[in-house]
Amino acid sequence: LIGVLGLDVATVGRTIETMLGGREVTRFTQNGEQYDVILQADDAERASPDHLNRFFVRATDGDLIPLSAVVDIELTVTPRDRNHFNRSRSVTVTANLAPGYALGEALAFMAEAAERTLPPTASIGYDGQSLEFFESGASLYLTFGLALLFIFLILSAQFESFIDPAIIMFTVPLSALGALLALQATGNSLNIYSQIGMITLVGLITKNGILITEFANQLQDAGKAKAQAIVEASTLRLRPILMTAFSMILGTLPLALASGAGAESRHQIGWVVVGGLLLGTVFSVYIVPVAYSFIARDRAKRPNLDYDAIEAGAGRPSAAE
Repeated sequence: LIGVLGLDVATVGRTIETMLGGREVTRFTQNGEQYDVILQADDAERASPDHLNRFFVRATDGDLIPLSAVVDIELTVTPRDRNHFNRSRSVTVTANLAPGYALGEALAFMAEAAERTLPPTASIGYDGQSLEFFESGASLYLTFGLALLFIFLILSAQFESFIDPAIIMFTVPLSALGALLALQATGNSLNIYSQIGMITLVGLITKNGILITEFANQLQDAGKAKAQAIVEASTLRLRPILMTAFSMILGTLPLALASGAGAESRHQIGWVVVGGLLLGTVFSVYIVPVAYSFIARDRAKRPNLDYDAIEAGAGRPSAAE
């Protein structure tokens, strides 16, 4: 119809834009002042959608064609803004956590509700604190694994063995379990602060296994059997293990029970260390001796070399010389 009347879509759109939105067509100067000339319909002529039929468009032959001949008016409801996220049309849902619920629980509920109600073509994305929660949770496994690897390599260099560090590292999963139970019991969540506490806990809990394993190796080198060495090492090292563990727990309790501004972050670190040390220490005095008994080397069966004598003999000149 537009083509039959000698119109084109650009002209129709330009007319509607000019009459409703206004268009600067020229400027003029008067008394040294410059003024813009804006072409626009009067306010009273654009107060109602029905007034659109009073506008005219000039055809190519010069005739004025009313917009009502080429435009149909239909009232619909549309959103004021069309938000986009990741280059897709989106609707943003924001909410505050109710007391007693963690962020992970709320996000799991939202994901389940979205899967149940949204069509298959829809997808969900996260931003703000929710996005940070998923990113920090994904980095936890990498950071925790690197911490375990670093400590294992340091212990391997210290003990000159891969078996003894493995015995010591048996207590790490147990301490991590204690940290998670402490977080659950106190209503805290696994976030960036609790992750810092978990990394710290790895270094704190391994010292129990180091005390027992190193002393047992020294007793074996002194001539005692492996079973006797580990029993004696566990007995003699029990008091320093408990003293250092409980002193660290008591020193961390102020963090776990802190109040005031920023106390939430200190609670996470404090309860991770307290719970991890409590359970890890209790199990380490049992797990480490048992693991040592089964997989540790029997140092009495190794050749007892006198390295001082070997070095001294290497430094003497031979008879041929």
